[in-house]
Amino acid sequence: MRQVMLYKGEDGYWIAECPSLPGCISQGKSKEEAIANMKEAIRGYVAALKEDGIPIPKEHFNSLLVAV
Repeated sequence: MRQVMLYKGEDGYWIAECPSLPGCISQGKSKEEAIANMKEAIRGYVAALKEDGIPIPKEHFNSLLVAV
């Protein structure tokens, strides 16, 4: 399980980032497409780490909504 930040970019595409996996970012034309692409990106990221014998970072990200 990974937390993912999802937001709309300036070009209209939805961007998905996984903060606990640095550099693991994807996008899609819709939220659903961005999420599906992000799932694939996370699987590939973790597979690459395992293949290279690198420890998989633990989930450590907490989100908080701040009203200003």
